[in-house]
Amino acid sequence: MEIERKYLVKRLPECFSQYTCLEIEQAYLNREPVIRIRKQNEDYILTYKGSGMMVREEYNLPLDKVSYEHLKEKADGKIIRKKRYIIPIQDGLKVELDIFEGAHQGIVLAEVEFPDKAACDAFQPLDWFGEDVTMKEEYHNSNMSR
Repeated sequence: MEIERKYLVKRLPECFSQYTCLEIEQAYLNREPVIRIRKQNEDYILTYKGSGMMVREEYNLPLDKVSYEHLKEKADGKIIRKKRYIIPIQDGLKVELDIFEGAHQGIVLAEVEFPDKAACDAFQPLDWFGEDVTMKEEYHNSNMSR
């Protein structure tokens, strides 16, 4: 189960570049349900996501490079490219700071995943977070790839 909130970013946090950075390329094979392939540095992943905006099922399966490249040719829409910085915050939570490139350059989003719905509901956004766009479909990567 994935429980997350997504925010626009008002300003980049100081020293964000000191944190782990993942170079991500992802493409969508289907949107309902979401079936996505992702290259994350040198790892390749096939993901299934159920319906929902803030709480939904998510399953990740490993792929190899050959399978990823084969499936990428079948992508529906634009390929998403972004750099993701993993920033630890309070209570063992992490912010995934996504700085988009290519067709989506200029978009910066922060996602926080939670262990349960109560933690999600109690979360107070950080001062560098902007609008909560969790429920706005246009900020879900599967829709951004259209």
